[in-house]
Amino acid sequence: MSPAPYPVLEATFVTLFGLIIASFMNVCIYRIPRHLSPARPRSSCTTCGHMLAWYENIPIGSYLVLRGRCRGCGAPISLMYPVIEAITGLMFLGAYLLYGLSPLLLARLLFGCTMIVLFVIDLQHKILPNVITLPGIVAGLLLSEVAGPGWKDSLLGIVAGGGMLWAIAEIYYRVRKEEGLGMGDVEMLAMIGAFLGWKLMLLTLVLASFSGTIVGIGVLIAKKESLKYALPFGTFLAVGAIAAAAVGDRFVAWYFGLY
Repeated sequence: MSPAPYPVLEATFVTLFGLIIASFMNVCIYRIPRHLSPARPRSSCTTCGHMLAWYENIPIGSYLVLRGRCRGCGAPISLMYPVIEAITGLMFLGAYLLYGLSPLLLARLLFGCTMIVLFVIDLQHKILPNVITLPGIVAGLLLSEVAGPGWKDSLLGIVAGGGMLWAIAEIYYRVRKEEGLGMGDVEMLAMIGAFLGWKLMLLTLVLASFSGTIVGIGVLIAKKESLKYALPFGTFLAVGAIAAAAVGDRFVAWYFGLY
């Protein structure tokens, strides 16, 4: 009997490690927009300040055992925490199955975690913090030589991604005399270009624009909002980037193979 292509033990370890990382991501999502340190102090209840013991910080498990409520004051704990932990754990498992234990796995996991954090922060606060996007650009460029797409494609992705959105935002501002896109979106697309290269960055922008348009039309119809209703574009960039990272190479190869 031939050995299994993906050892169960490795896959389990990677998934559990993803759950642990997700717990820290939840801290970042809560604290970074509030200009708080994600490292200190120890995690606590946001309602009563009860400091969480280690057994209250077990990903998903603690939420289930506590029935979604603080052990100190009984206040409800947001369902967002276990959902992010579950999604991240599945992402770690999926990336392992796609890339195996490789430098590309490390790069894609770092990228995916960053996208999830930015997705939630932009959805909740409509900001994309520089403390995440700017170091992300540097990390993507540095990792490009060992995990792809190579420093030239990465650098072109940074310049093209950031440059295109900056130009669109500048033209919109000059025509409408109001801000349509923030610099956070510009920096986020530059970071996506750094990690994925210019081709997958363009695919990300197409996917984000398409999904944003569909959701925007739905919001206009359902809520009867004005055309000035602001959608957090970073959330759509994050979804498009994760999709491009997972299947974009095959899509691009198929597309260019048609010509």
